[in-house]
Amino acid sequence: MLANVNATRMELLRLKKRLNLAWRGHKLLKDKRDELMRQLLAVIDEVKVLRLSIEKEFQSIVERFVLARASIGPYQVEQELLLPVKKISVSISKRNIIGVHVPVYAKEVSGDIIPYGYMNTSGEMDIALNDFDKSIENLLDLAEKEKAVQLMAMEIEETRRRVNVLEYKLIPGIIETIRFITMKLDEIERSNTVRLMKVRDIVRSH
Repeated sequence: MLANVNATRMELLRLKKRLNLAWRGHKLLKDKRDELMRQLLAVIDEVKVLRLSIEKEFQSIVERFVLARASIGPYQVEQELLLPVKKISVSISKRNIIGVHVPVYAKEVSGDIIPYGYMNTSGEMDIALNDFDKSIENLLDLAEKEKAVQLMAMEIEETRRRVNVLEYKLIPGIIETIRFITMKLDEIERSNTVRLMKVRDIVRSH
């Protein structure tokens, strides 16, 4: 920071303004980091609860499919599910969380989850498919929250780096330069005072 610095009052004033701006930016970034961290922890808690719930749901669904396969045979299960009639499309929008644009998923559904007649199938497979249908909303919610966690974590890391650059490099450098210029200006002021005193002594001696 000290390279090519002009020890002038104008430069000193400019650096003091820059230091004030750096401190303000440092505070804003720290506040942003802390708020993002608070919101991230809240979303992580939601993700944990939702993931555990979905894992339990899928365990139950898989168990029912296993029972259906045992009841009517794997080939029959495959044949009944060969031509699905339910379609799900997902649209993505964005919402802003402290400067982080996280996705919002919305599903559009058409058709029925059960693509077969009930005569040659198992009730376990019907229940499994209906349970899977109900879990789709939770799956989208989990995907949305996990993506938000990822994006917020990246933004927190980037903000942390910026705070550290300001706190440990830029601000100390500006303070050091201000101190250097102040010392130089004081030295110049003392030199001028001494010179004026000598001139006054010379004038008086004549």
